Amino acid sequence: MATQIFVNLPIKDLDKSVEFFTKLGYTFNPQFTDEKATCMIISDTIYVMLLTRPFFQTFTKKEIVDAHKAVEVSICLSAESKEAVDEMVNKAEAAGATIPNPATDYGFMYQHSFEDLDGHHWEFVWMDPAGPPQG
Repeated sequence: MATQIFVNLPIKDLDKSVEFFTKLGYTFNPQFTDEKATCMIISDTIYVMLLTRPFFQTFTKKEIVDAHKAVEVSICLSAESKEAVDEMVNKAEAAGATIPNPATDYGFMYQHSFEDLDGHHWEFVWMDPAGPPQG
């Protein structure tokens, strides 16, 4: 069995977060969805658990970071092309995300990012399969 990853993110409003990520093309596993949480499917092995802040707090005694004020994590996902990177960021912006920085193009690697409704930093990247220039 392949290793799976479950990223857990605290969110303010579950319904608004589901609406936002649905506009980006993601779906959710109803088996792991209730009024406190949902399981967003990124791929066959990558999932994001969107947990309401009070529910998230039950898993830790630490203070939950306000992602609008501080960065707790940067989630980076690969894309098939530069155009796919831009398409995802454009969808996110249209759905209410903020764009903290312009896209960066290194030739062999292209990246662009957005901050979701709760301020979490998402980055999409395309990398040339040939890798960086040798020299």
